[in-house]
This record gives sequence, C-alpha cells and structure tokens, in this order.
Amino acid sequence: MSVNKVILVGNVGKDPEVRHLEGGTTVARFSLATNETYTDKSGKRVTQTEWHNIVVWRGLADVAEKYVKSGKLLFVEGRIRSSSYDDKDGNKRYTTEILCDNFRFLGPNPGGSQESNSYAEPASAKSTLAESESTVPEPGDDLPF
Repeated sequence: MSVNKVILVGNVGKDPEVRHLEGGTTVARFSLATNETYTDKSGKRVTQTEWHNIVVWRGLADVAEKYVKSGKLLFVEGRIRSSSYDDKDGNKRYTTEILCDNFRFLGPNPGGSQESNSYAEPASAKSTLAESESTVPEPGDDLPF
C-alpha cells in the first residue's frame, strides 16, 4: 500500500495562468507560498518560504480562474507529481508539482462572510465536469457535485 497525499495552507503567489486545451479541458497553474518561522542559534526569528507549483484541472480550474487571486490564503489538498525534462541546452531539469484535488478559501469571503468555501472535484465527475457546468458558482453557493 502507498499514499501520495499533500495538504498545504499558504498564500497564492500569483493569479492562475489558465489554458483551455483541445476538447474543452481547462488547466490552471499558480504558485503557493508556505512559511516556516523558527528562532536561530543567535535568538533571531527567521522565516523561510517554500514555493509550491499548484496544478488544477477541469471544473476546479474554472473556479480557480474566477476566484483564486494573488495573496489569498488557501487550503490545498492533492498529490505530488515529479517529472524531468531536457532544457534547450540539453541539461536535465526536474520539476515538482502539486496536482490539486480540492481547495478551500480561508479568511473572509468577498461578500464579507467569515465562512470558508471548499471546492472539490469527485473522481466520477472529472471527465464530464467541464461539459456539465455552464456557470461557476459564487463563493458560498452549494456546488452541484
């Protein structure tokens, strides 16, 4: 048995870059910063920031395109995917991404409510979600899946 599960809470580094692929599939990519603060040997507080590359697909990407903005605090749940490629100079490059299965906005909603919103894409809906939704729900609305 194996488990590949990631849970992150951090701030969005930049608005999502969204692409609409052939067949109507949407993919959104954005960075998420997590911070770790500790006290070093001299007693000085040090904050270390880790940047994560988040990838969101289909209907969830449509939600991210509309609502995920730089600076927002997000809870992200997903799995790690590492890959490698050769750059234009023939050097081997490695990349690690978080394939997001769901995310939740933390902090105040645009409407002023303190309630958090969660967006998840069930496995059974992944292939048909983009075709079945003509509009993206407002934060706080129940999702149809």
